Amino acid sequence: MLYSKARWNISEPDPAVADRLAHELKVEPVVARLLAVRGITTIEQAKRFLQAGKDHFHDPFLMDGMETAVRRIKRALEHGEFIRIYGDYDADGVSSTSLLIHLFRRLGARFDFYIPHRVHEGYGLNKKAMELAKEQGVDLIITVDTGISAREEIAYAGSLGLEVIVTDHHEPPEQLPEALAVINPKKPGCPYPFKQLAGAGVAFKLAHALLGELPVELLEIATIGTVADLMPLQDENRALVKLGLERMRTTAYPGIKSLLSLCGVDRGEVTAGHIGFGLGPRINASGRLEGAEDAVRLLTVQDEQEAERLAFVLDGLNKERQQLVTDMTGEAVKLAEESIAEGHDKVLVVAKENWNVGVIGIVASKLLEKYYRPVIVLGINPETGMAKGSARSIPGFDLYQALTRCNELFTHYGGHQAAAGMSLHADNLAEFRERMQRLASEWLTEEDYQPVLNVDLQCELDKDPMKWIRQLEKLAPFGMGNPTPKFAFHGLRVLDRKVMGKEQQHIKFQLAHQTEDGCTIDALGFGKSFLSERISPTSRVDVLGELSINEWNGSKKSQLIIQDIRVPDVQVFDWRGIQDPDNRWKAWREQEEATVSRVLLVFSEGDQRQPMRLADSIGARLWMAEEDGSIVSLEPGDPAAEPGAVRDLVLYSLPRSIGQLEAVLGSLGGVERIYAVFREYPSADQSILPTRDMFKQVYAVVRQENTYRGSREDPLNYFSKRSGLSRPLVKFIMEVFEELSLVEYTGTDYRCVPAPAKKEFTQSERFRQRQRLQEVEQQLIYSSAAELTRLLLQSVPKTH
Repeated sequence: MLYSKARWNISEPDPAVADRLAHELKVEPVVARLLAVRGITTIEQAKRFLQAGKDHFHDPFLMDGMETAVRRIKRALEHGEFIRIYGDYDADGVSSTSLLIHLFRRLGARFDFYIPHRVHEGYGLNKKAMELAKEQGVDLIITVDTGISAREEIAYAGSLGLEVIVTDHHEPPEQLPEALAVINPKKPGCPYPFKQLAGAGVAFKLAHALLGELPVELLEIATIGTVADLMPLQDENRALVKLGLERMRTTAYPGIKSLLSLCGVDRGEVTAGHIGFGLGPRINASGRLEGAEDAVRLLTVQDEQEAERLAFVLDGLNKERQQLVTDMTGEAVKLAEESIAEGHDKVLVVAKENWNVGVIGIVASKLLEKYYRPVIVLGINPETGMAKGSARSIPGFDLYQALTRCNELFTHYGGHQAAAGMSLHADNLAEFRERMQRLASEWLTEEDYQPVLNVDLQCELDKDPMKWIRQLEKLAPFGMGNPTPKFAFHGLRVLDRKVMGKEQQHIKFQLAHQTEDGCTIDALGFGKSFLSERISPTSRVDVLGELSINEWNGSKKSQLIIQDIRVPDVQVFDWRGIQDPDNRWKAWREQEEATVSRVLLVFSEGDQRQPMRLADSIGARLWMAEEDGSIVSLEPGDPAAEPGAVRDLVLYSLPRSIGQLEAVLGSLGGVERIYAVFREYPSADQSILPTRDMFKQVYAVVRQENTYRGSREDPLNYFSKRSGLSRPLVKFIMEVFEELSLVEYTGTDYRCVPAPAKKEFTQSERFRQRQRLQEVEQQLIYSSAAELTRLLLQSVPKTH
């Protein structure tokens, strides 16, 4: 067995709904079923989803505060007032700022932009920035992707004679800032029909309202912010990103062209994934490590050469950021382990001096992925004692609500259910940690700490997936709220496997349908090379993954990107005669399932030194099977053997009979993996079963001599020479003759028993023992891996 890393929540579409969608929309059944499981059940909904375009944008003036903002901005334009765009340093804030820069250039405005420094100023508006704006002659401040919680700062700006328009998309606090206009679809009472716009989406709606038409030239910039900020690609976001990607494939923006080229992305094939994993991190890197100005310049530059230079700068910062994240994550993991050991394991709160606050959010995401529990990572400024943190959460634990319960501990906080940020003094960290533990105890159950993977469809791999993949493009773009479809395939055969990557960290399987006539598919597991030693070639696997197309040298081939994998049945690992036992055992020891009960089993009371050494090295207990199949422990001080507790079973030596093996396996109701090693087995002379002719041949020699006197040489050597059979074989035959009272040994010689009773040599227990041993060898040593697997599994209780 191999357990999946998450619970699989497999959707079941309504067959009637799926059939109706397929018929009315003329789409493949797989597309219709996917629409149905995603809640798109009517023809109207499906058409809107599949045909998302320019007609699917809402009236920007439905957003509360839009009319007031547009009037004020137009007045500023008419009178040549100085406008300052006040943005944020993440990819959404950079995109929002850049979008308004393009807009105001088109409108001929007097303006500039300002983004606070993440380390020196922190998130959002601050009083010093307001004072600077006043000194520099700013008349109107327009915030993008920030400002909804800046009640005190905006009041201070008002006292300085500055007017502020807030455009934001974050969760609003109970008391809104008293700005000239507050534009946020989440604002209480706002009638705007779609609440999940990014900051760049809200800025795009402001541009829409100011221009009186859809600003299609700004779609690409809004798309970057929407995708990078993980907004759900539904409703208006879907139309925005779909059109934005189409324009990006022939983009005229020098900065976007340079970034795509640097990321190795073919512009004609750009997807939301390329933004999320390529463009977004590089844009973010600027604000994380330095100031965000270079990122804004890249998205607004008009010179090709300058765009290439800026893209190169951002790429360098991103590489620096990646190394920083690696180092900080290692430190954070150590602190997290200490926290868990101390019992603070329901919410992980880790903090350290001089951690770069620009990447703590990424580190928090890494810890969330590793431990699957709410995580808060804080960097402490040793000079001021202030800790700035970033949090990530799991379903069931609302970060914003949790922080609100502790609001008196913070100088600032904000965010939403899944992600948040906060600032507090380091003296409050202990109290903060304790409160988070208590809230988690109230809100979360044990089941909440088990990851869940939502699976769109369970399918059979009996048709060419390439056709499916082409059809799936109708559902793109994929991202938050419209994830790439995940499929579950059950009972696939493992035809081949290959470990890949510079550090041998990835694996590629070739998987096939259960039947011989089904198709095959390559399945890639990134960072999953450990599966090579955890899945037996004879096992059937269940795989959860995403279908995609691999293009190489002009050839296109379907492939499955593995998200999770499991083996629901007992596995048999054929380790007979392995050439690299040390590596195999090392990989085995390092399995995550190392806490399960492991047993190394022998079947005789012979020399136990070697099996004892192996048992010690692999962390297994040493047990021995009796003739009747019962098990006893050979561990000093551990006389009890509990067969039901065994999960990993190593069959070290050969059993005395297949019946003995069947009895042993029949008692192991909990076994999950069987490793057939069989290091110790008889030599060829000890295991050959003599034929009837061989018995006759030796008996004839003995009768011919009648009585052999052993004065000259050993009698067995003599009989061996005369019969032409090996000495061990002759010895065995003579032992059978003795047992059957056909010959007797006097101590120095053999003689035939006069007038013996007629007996078949098959009546000899010695012969039957060797017969059973030969059966054991044939079935356990000389069988194929598939035959061995069938033999062993047929005796394991069907309790799994």
